[in-house]
Amino acid sequence: MHLGVLIFPTDTTLQPVELARAVEERGFESLWFPEHSHIPVSRVTPWGGREGAPPLPEYYWHTHDQFVALAAAAAVTTTLKLATGITLVAQRDPLWLAKEVASLDVISGGRMLFGVGYGWNKEEMANHGFRYTDRRAMIRESVLAMKELWTKDEAEYHGEFVNFEKSWSWPKPIQKPHPPVILGGDAGPKTMRDIVEYCDGWMPIAGRHSFRDKVDQLRRLAEESGRDPDSIELALFQAPPKAEVLEPLAESGVARAVLALPQGSPGEVLDALDSYVPLLDAVGR
Repeated sequence: MHLGVLIFPTDTTLQPVELARAVEERGFESLWFPEHSHIPVSRVTPWGGREGAPPLPEYYWHTHDQFVALAAAAAVTTTLKLATGITLVAQRDPLWLAKEVASLDVISGGRMLFGVGYGWNKEEMANHGFRYTDRRAMIRESVLAMKELWTKDEAEYHGEFVNFEKSWSWPKPIQKPHPPVILGGDAGPKTMRDIVEYCDGWMPIAGRHSFRDKVDQLRRLAEESGRDPDSIELALFQAPPKAEVLEPLAESGVARAVLALPQGSPGEVLDALDSYVPLLDAVGR
């Protein structure tokens, strides 16, 4: 099992350059950065879209730009995989996003993991000019359009939300055909269809959903759709940093566990990172 770590890259904790160096030095596989463009003060959507959720933590509106932070991390590392966990694709222009993903992959020497998700903050989405109910279709079209840009010299796409005529767009990613597209979040029937259609992996948040049952359903749907179920990589986000939890997951075929770091002082972040190091010997690779 690969072991990665995640943190909101903010101006109030250990900065991306220092963190990336520390994560790579300790032998972790990947570093994951979430994102939010902004958080409307008038927000009424509960945290994560879950009724009864506690107040939203302040670090949500202190995040650096995801791709700027990962590019800085790329500059000071050589083996560490650089991951978005997740990119709010519907809030980003797909033509620019395709270039950002490809540029990071080239600059890092092919180390980019592209985690994507639907998002939950209705007010944030409204400020970007679209309806919450359209986000799923927008992400689907954006990813399919980006794949055209990444893999073809002359790319075009014509959908409901994404439209462009034959176009040139470089650089092309180093990873072929493109960096892995990994969908985060729970997987109901619609999400499972999305995973099977255009994703290379699925990475739900640990502990929120019936993971094993969903994996079995996802594999059945892949088979029914003519796709090899083993071509969909399984991972867990915010996995418990406990060997007794991670070992059975690794044995069952989960390829990656991503451990959350605290949104504390630089010293607190490094202490937590050091506390996870024994897991590399127990379950990591």
